[in-house]
Amino acid sequence: MRIETDNLNKRFGGVVALDNVSLDFPASMVTAIIGPNGAGKTTLFNVMAGFLKPDSGSVFLVSDNKDSASTQPSMANSMTDVAGLAPHQIAGKGVGVLFQDVRVFKKLSAIENVAAGVKNQRGEKPLASLFRPSWVRAQEKEVISKASELLEYVGLADKGHLLAEQLSYGQQKLVAIARLLAGDAKVLLLDEPTSGVHPDMVDKLLDLIQRLADNEGRVVVLIEHDLNVVKRVGDWVYLMASGRVEVFGPPKDVLENMRLQEIFPTI
Repeated sequence: MRIETDNLNKRFGGVVALDNVSLDFPASMVTAIIGPNGAGKTTLFNVMAGFLKPDSGSVFLVSDNKDSASTQPSMANSMTDVAGLAPHQIAGKGVGVLFQDVRVFKKLSAIENVAAGVKNQRGEKPLASLFRPSWVRAQEKEVISKASELLEYVGLADKGHLLAEQLSYGQQKLVAIARLLAGDAKVLLLDEPTSGVHPDMVDKLLDLIQRLADNEGRVVVLIEHDLNVVKRVGDWVYLMASGRVEVFGPPKDVLENMRLQEIFPTI
């Protein structure tokens, strides 16, 4: 799966937040979006995730349909325009968001937070709980087992019993990512994932981001102000300003482009 935007436009009164933005976010890559405040980065994420409706344009989820017994596509790639769908509908199609202000259930344990992200739990259906309790309990064990595996994957195997509020800010972000994985998010939109994170945790977070793209083959898109982070994990960079894409390419090319100095004169 990959995600694309096609000629997205969004205005807030007289302010142009997105101006014909067409971008491609492939799987197995970390794509960084950089730019000054007001560039349109967060608006772009909000449109892609369904929190805002664009004035015009499309957001396509593209699935690669292949016959498992053949290396040849069984049919043309399927494209679904999700622009304008509700956030829960887009999330149900495999798009997950890590917000800058991390959102976890503070009074639940780390493992309960991750378990809450698992889809289609039988315990959510009152009749199933009432008439088939053993069936529900069996799935609950599966859900907890999956949550435990995901906590181990993100490096928090020994923190599952702790309340989220007892974890550091960086650890809470890891829990939030694990919850997205529990919901089988194939597209991960990460809004400044290292913001507010203690330097000791940044390496762990960035290692995870790289694994999600390189080893898991997921689409990873991040908004980031720290250009050192972009240099380290970015495979492709879009530089935005005033709602438009100004420069794009590999990190080295974009970060050495003179337009970057014009947009970020303090760098």
